[in-house]
Amino acid sequence: MIQNTMFSTGSLGLQTTQPTPKAATTPSDSIRQFGSYLEDALQSVASQEQNANIMTDKLMLGQVNVDQAMISAQQALLSVQLTTQVRNKVVEAYQEIMRTQI
Repeated sequence: MIQNTMFSTGSLGLQTTQPTPKAATTPSDSIRQFGSYLEDALQSVASQEQNANIMTDKLMLGQVNVDQAMISAQQALLSVQLTTQVRNKVVEAYQEIMRTQI
């Protein structure tokens, strides 16, 4: 089964059943945490694309099977499509906020 781990919540501690008490965070801390989360997600997409390119090269040399190369290419494609859709939703939300009358 193919699993996209681009937006995995395991590292954020969201899979626990008991709520854990959090220390008070400032808005700047939250922005930094979100920025690092976003950077990690984009780095994951880039590494999947690099892996797909490497697998394609290995396919041409006969070192891997077609199915392995296609799986890595599809994983990279799905990650890019997901990233694009998330970006579109963020831009759409920003535009909606800018249209809001005060």
